[in-house]
Amino acid sequence: MTERGGPFTITGFAFLVSRAGAKAGLSFKAHVHMLRHTAGYKLANDGHDTRTLQAYLGYKDIQHTVHYTELATNRFDGFWR
Repeated sequence: MTERGGPFTITGFAFLVSRAGAKAGLSFKAHVHMLRHTAGYKLANDGHDTRTLQAYLGYKDIQHTVHYTELATNRFDGFWR
């Protein structure tokens, strides 16, 4: 909901994300799609399985999910200890 009590438009929400990124001091323009990528990355690195993430992110094709749930390079540090 907007501060005026109405639903966000796509453009309005995109503007909100862009403003928040600028206010946070990001050196690049933040956009809405970054939120999906960030959520997938974070949840994958927290150990959630890909099929569950596929349903959560709303992808029909598992390949799209895989693209947005890339693992951090240090995820397996100490895996065999």
